[in-house]
Amino acid sequence: MGVRGTEASCIVDHRSSDVSALLGKKARPRKKGSHGSSEVFPELELEDDYDDLEQDEGEEEVRDERGAIDDTVKLYLKEIGSYPLLTGEQELMLAERVSRGDLRARQRLIEANLRLVVSIAKRYTNQGLPLLDMIQEGNIGLMRAAQKFDYKRGFRFSTYATWWIRQAISRAIAEHSRTIHIPVHVVELIYKIKRISRRIYQEEGIEPLPEQLGLEVGLPKERIVELLSVSEQPVSLDAPVSDDEQYHLADTLEDPTMMPVDQVSQQQLRDHIQLAMDVLNPRERTILEMRYGLEDGRSHTLDEVSAEFKLTRERIRQIEVKALRKLRYPERYYGLRDFAHA
Repeated sequence: MGVRGTEASCIVDHRSSDVSALLGKKARPRKKGSHGSSEVFPELELEDDYDDLEQDEGEEEVRDERGAIDDTVKLYLKEIGSYPLLTGEQELMLAERVSRGDLRARQRLIEANLRLVVSIAKRYTNQGLPLLDMIQEGNIGLMRAAQKFDYKRGFRFSTYATWWIRQAISRAIAEHSRTIHIPVHVVELIYKIKRISRRIYQEEGIEPLPEQLGLEVGLPKERIVELLSVSEQPVSLDAPVSDDEQYHLADTLEDPTMMPVDQVSQQQLRDHIQLAMDVLNPRERTILEMRYGLEDGRSHTLDEVSAEFKLTRERIRQIEVKALRKLRYPERYYGLRDFAHA
């Protein structure tokens, strides 16, 4: 078969009898402590996506982050569409042969479920990992499922493979697509919450509240809110916010620090004020500084100033008026005029 193109050629090649040729690459090494080899289903919703493949396999359903279908993905979808889906009897027969070490049967079982991988992978779009990469990771999970499947346990292969495929894709997203690393088990829990949220919206037509999601998942609403906020992707400060891309997000944020030119201007203003107030006596100077917050930035009331000087409020007001009158002479405020008109 052989899909042309560097990316697609490593996904599937039926000309080789070796199952590993399905991807043409080795699986990424799993970290120590990974529970990926467990055959016990986790507390995730297990849906059998196999039954939906007939209506799911069309190209129009598989879109990348830009809403367009990559040519390589188109070729891949066209080629895997040539593999017929298996009936329950065919699946059981192949599984029995796989248990006896039949590599051809294992490859046939995998090839018949490649569309299952695409069906699952497309539900994880817009998570920072290209669709082709997610399909590759999902195919690794499918291969592991084919190796470990025990037909004697009574459930369909697609149900078993669905868990492995999801595990592989969610691990790849957690490890390689996010700026801030999120543990795999948290990523899986987030996807479970989002699946439940979509189901409730489809059934009731309204967005579920955190309390409702918490009852479904068995977590407090605070934890639901926290998990959903964690799932949001960081936004670059260089992201454009105008059509011409002239302005960026960073341009809209307030800078709490004062620019050097502003610091110089503020210092010059303070110097001119001090120079103008040299004509005042110490008491007049202090009263104006307190009343207008020239020292600590806080304007004091007449009561506060009168308590400080042990004078009446009226006497403080009279001293203030007299001090301001002294500053009204042009030669006193010539340096402040430039700041007033700046």
